[in-house]
Amino acid sequence: MEHYSVCISKDQLSFSAGHFITFEGGACERLHGHNYRVGVEVHGPLNEAHYVIDFRLLHEIAQATLAELDHYVLLPSEHPQIHVTTGQDEVEVRFGDRRWVLPRGDCRLLPVANTTAELLGRHIGQRLKEALQRHTGSSPHLIRVEVEECFGQSAICELHDA
Repeated sequence: MEHYSVCISKDQLSFSAGHFITFEGGACERLHGHNYRVGVEVHGPLNEAHYVIDFRLLHEIAQATLAELDHYVLLPSEHPQIHVTTGQDEVEVRFGDRRWVLPRGDCRLLPVANTTAELLGRHIGQRLKEALQRHTGSSPHLIRVEVEECFGQSAICELHDA
């Protein structure tokens, strides 16, 4: 049996963003940022042109997806203890006795429980899967997204077809 996949991991597949996460036991780290790098693998059958997906299209879609996150503060909208309130011009974030007020235009509220590298990988993978479906009319069997926070420290999310 044959299995095919394509991988992209280029310097342009990066984004810079601020975030903070919570840990077991109720600890919350300080607001800080990373220069994230992303690698993407797409697994699936060969199409009529004998490739899984055009590298250029995958790169274009990945860059557009990462641009949605670049130079924003990433906030979780599904965290049980991080409360995010959006106003017309600002976003208020509360965790316990801590409070941040940020310009609305500087924030991205993500449908995740925590802005960990793992869940950022899932978010990016879901966005890629949706975009690939729109552009190609089909969904890959597997998308694997690696999110590197800093050199030598990364997390991987794999999204399989149901």
